[in-house]
Amino acid sequence: FIVLHDRIKETMTLHGLDSNEAVRDFATKNKNALVCFSATWCGPCKASKPALEEMAAKYEADVTMDVVFGIVYEDKLGEAIHNYRVRAFPTYILFQSQSETGRVEGANLQGIENMIQSCNCQALTGGETLGGSSGGTPLSMEEARAQRLAKLGAATTNAPTTVPTPAEEPPAKKEEVKDVEMKEAAAPADPKEDNQDVEMKDSEGGEATKVDPTAKLDAEMIKTLTENMGFPLILAQKGLLKGNGGTVEGAVDWLMQHQDDADIDDPIPLQEEGAAAAGGAVAQSYKCNDCGKILSSMANLELHANKTGHSDFEESTQCIIALTPEEKAAKLEQIKKLLKQKRDQREAQEKEEAKDREKQRRFMGKEMAKTREELEREQRKREAQLRKRQKHEEKRERERIRAELEKDKAERKANKGKLHSSLGVDGYNPSAIQYDVGAGAEHNAEAHAEHKKHKMKASVAKIDDYIKKISSYRAGGDGGKCLKILLVYVGNVADKPGEDKYKSINTESKAFKAKVKPFVGAKNLLLAVGFSPNESGTALVLNEDASAQLLTDTKAKLEAAYTAYNS
Repeated sequence: FIVLHDRIKETMTLHGLDSNEAVRDFATKNKNALVCFSATWCGPCKASKPALEEMAAKYEADVTMDVVFGIVYEDKLGEAIHNYRVRAFPTYILFQSQSETGRVEGANLQGIENMIQSCNCQALTGGETLGGSSGGTPLSMEEARAQRLAKLGAATTNAPTTVPTPAEEPPAKKEEVKDVEMKEAAAPADPKEDNQDVEMKDSEGGEATKVDPTAKLDAEMIKTLTENMGFPLILAQKGLLKGNGGTVEGAVDWLMQHQDDADIDDPIPLQEEGAAAAGGAVAQSYKCNDCGKILSSMANLELHANKTGHSDFEESTQCIIALTPEEKAAKLEQIKKLLKQKRDQREAQEKEEAKDREKQRRFMGKEMAKTREELEREQRKREAQLRKRQKHEEKRERERIRAELEKDKAERKANKGKLHSSLGVDGYNPSAIQYDVGAGAEHNAEAHAEHKKHKMKASVAKIDDYIKKISSYRAGGDGGKCLKILLVYVGNVADKPGEDKYKSINTESKAFKAKVKPFVGAKNLLLAVGFSPNESGTALVLNEDASAQLLTDTKAKLEAAYTAYNS
């Protein structure tokens, strides 16, 4: 419990500040306020914080010193941290009466001690004399000697800077060398004591101050290497310190080459302040290692990288001098010429592309025309082949009919002018007229007249059979032609029963002889619906008692048969 109490007491001497307003109030309320600007991700900050807490506790317990310690983190300040011109972590700034009088960058605790001593942060109680006591209380020899060293060691100080407010930016820090006039003081009681003070001062001034070389490393690069790439903090810091150009790429390359070194995980030693400053000059610009171009800002660096594809950059101490008006005008004229050249090149390229597109369009047009002609040629070939096949089929049909006729002639000749019986849709229905040759010619004539009379009979019940028989003629489309002309004969009478010209069919016409008469069942269909031959036998006349409903039904059947025939 006692240890925990002492720890809490020690920590309370380092005041935590959580905003920019808290920093200003802290500097206002305390005459001598030392503020540590730190970062939670900073390794040197974490390593030096215990020592800073001990220093704060020491000065808190020292009644002769009047200095208060505070700490604030960069994530608490946000953009306001730029008001304090913090370039590295940790940075220690001493405010006296709200003005900056000293600054130490990096975890340099000895530098903080020197800054506090040089800025006269002693507690004044009722007056003070050089080497004397204050407030009537006599000082020991060591205390008086320490105060004299503090006063005599202040050879140079920083010009005071007021604590920045949100409404104004802090003025640039200017260093001013002040001449310190040494006033005569009371003669020391012992000359040896004065000689000892001088010797000690010279000894302290001759010691080289050591600083942390990682204090000025880029926080964003460290964050990239540790959080995004997963490197330990010590390796990330070594890579940035020893890599080529102090870039992330250079650090990664160095770590890949030295990852197996025996001392890769050893702590980074402190360096002398002069050596660190020599190796850590302030970067004024950026340099492209691929082409050697100097770039003034990160925006110009990104633009250059996007335009050229270069990726190897490093910080440079070379300062880019602003252009004069004449140089700006010349540069602008050069840019205009370059833009005009680029525009002319683009226009020429567009013309060439337009020519290529036109050539391609013409070529495609010719190819399409050639393909269309080829398709039309193939279509004509198919049509010619179809006509040839139809003619061949018609020729075969004619040859078949001639063969049938020759067969009938031969059969008649062998059977004395008669044909063998055949069974048709009407029962016994010879395919031709039977003639008797020789004796009994008169009887044969009577039989022929009787057969003709019998043949003229047709039945309404067989209309479907007649249509089916006609539809069976497929050669040359003859059956379809017959159905079409029968549909005209029957349709005219069914649709216009009052017109007499449709009630008579000329059997001597070319259409009737070619498309109706040769087909079995065609004439019987006309007889079945109400047509009868006239006395001269040259026409078929519609009977007076013909059924209009029968004509309409037959028309519908013919239409259906004709459609089915052509499908």
